[in-house]
Amino acid sequence: MGETTNHGHAPPAQAAAPPPPVLPSLAVSRGPTWTPAEQLQQLQYCIHSNPSWPQAVLLAFQHYIVMLGTTVLIASALVPRMGGDYGDKARVIQSLLFMSGVNTLLQTLIGSRLPTVMGPSAAFTLPILSIINDYSDRTFTSEHERFLHTMRTIQGSLIVSAFVNIVLGYSQAWGNLTRLFSPIVIVPVVCVVGLGLFTRGFPLLGNCVEIGLPMLVLLVVCQQYLKRIHPRAHFIVERFALLFCIAIVWAFAAILTVAGGYNNVPEQTKLSCRTDRTYLMSSAPWIKIPYPFQWGTPIFRASHVFGMIGAALVSSAESTGTFFAASRLAGATAPPAHVLSRSIGLQGIGMLIEGIFGSLVGTTASVENVGLLGLTHIGSRRVVQISTAFMFFFSIFGKFGAFFASIPLPIFAAIYCVLLGIVSAVGITFIQFANNNSMRNIYVLGVSLFLGISIPQYFVLNTTQSGDGPVKTDGGWFNDIWNTVFSSPPTVAMIVGTLLDNTLEARETAVDRGLPWWTPFQHRKEDPRNEEFYNFPLRINEYIPTRFM
Repeated sequence: MGETTNHGHAPPAQAAAPPPPVLPSLAVSRGPTWTPAEQLQQLQYCIHSNPSWPQAVLLAFQHYIVMLGTTVLIASALVPRMGGDYGDKARVIQSLLFMSGVNTLLQTLIGSRLPTVMGPSAAFTLPILSIINDYSDRTFTSEHERFLHTMRTIQGSLIVSAFVNIVLGYSQAWGNLTRLFSPIVIVPVVCVVGLGLFTRGFPLLGNCVEIGLPMLVLLVVCQQYLKRIHPRAHFIVERFALLFCIAIVWAFAAILTVAGGYNNVPEQTKLSCRTDRTYLMSSAPWIKIPYPFQWGTPIFRASHVFGMIGAALVSSAESTGTFFAASRLAGATAPPAHVLSRSIGLQGIGMLIEGIFGSLVGTTASVENVGLLGLTHIGSRRVVQISTAFMFFFSIFGKFGAFFASIPLPIFAAIYCVLLGIVSAVGITFIQFANNNSMRNIYVLGVSLFLGISIPQYFVLNTTQSGDGPVKTDGGWFNDIWNTVFSSPPTVAMIVGTLLDNTLEARETAVDRGLPWWTPFQHRKEDPRNEEFYNFPLRINEYIPTRFM
């Protein structure tokens, strides 16, 4: 009862379960995908293509104006503390411009070969403040005498510390270090090259909002929106909007100054907003050619030399990150290890020349000028080389240079808000060559990026006006080195990123780290484009030993 006829027999075979449905790719269902691109496609002129000469001259003048802001900012911050007057500041600015022209020309010819302007580096601020502090308690016949003594000490420190970069570069040690990099390291280093200079952006703009904010809004509107009105407007506005905006806002600031808009404001506001508070026009000489040891015989003191060595190392790290950003915005491949070595070695030679000619600080690759490559979509090497003519001209004919150096600093700050942001974003683009879905990579990126900003900010906030930082031992030279190194965002990001990326499952994750893409660019012959972009001009490479190239 109740039994079936199949009782005692094996049950029928079950039908195989249908395979799970294949989920559609979100990339396909939601839009197109973009493959990694080694070169940006929207550039109108790349590293070795050139616009017409009239355009090139105007674009070169823009590069001069952009680098001028940092030059004036550093001189204005340091010269008064050294005891210098307005005339001293004008002559220091002339020396900085002259040496920037020399080093830019050298780097674009026989150095990195990238379209990078070499401008004064703020990394030397802490060692210089230490020198100023040492002389503050000494008795001098005048403040001008104290200024000269300080400049002579800076000269001696620059001359000695220059050999650190020369040895690091031409011994290939710096290039061997960069072979430890991968796209995972490059991303935070290049990002913080721009983000680490945030104090030059809105905090400086905020010193005179009524000038800085209109400049920022006008630059964005003109350069990005007005260019869509007409094809000819697109051509003119995209490339030269910066000059138009500076002229308009500078005229507006002059009107406010003449109209008495800043007569009853605090002195700091007058310094930031008024167009007649630099006193450079009245104090700058008509003609002055910088010459060797113009401030006197250099003074060599070991304690100050060691502090300057720290700044030399930091400037090398900053330049390295900036070179990678410049290579992307100029349409070149990532700079090979031997190119980075010779560029850092040449930067050391430039620092030696700066010490001999009496520059206030050493130079580094200018981040804001690299941002200008992206703003104008023009990465031509020739344009940057032409800009050195403006640096030489305005450094020799002081009155003409002082006219443009009188532009209020909040105008420059508004420009930096855009240009430094472009450089930071370029750093992010290197992640396309690695696996950005890897939790290991996300960890290295996040920690390197955060500490690259957080640690320097801690050091900056805990550094006194006299240059005393968180590292405090009995050895002043030791303090200067480490306070300088850890106050630099690119240097900290480079240290943290390289350590983590090369110790956390480095061999097992070579593909995820992007090494198959990265490695060919690190060797001279593995990618034929390396020779195209980075070879010396006029067959100079045939006369220079390979180890120095």
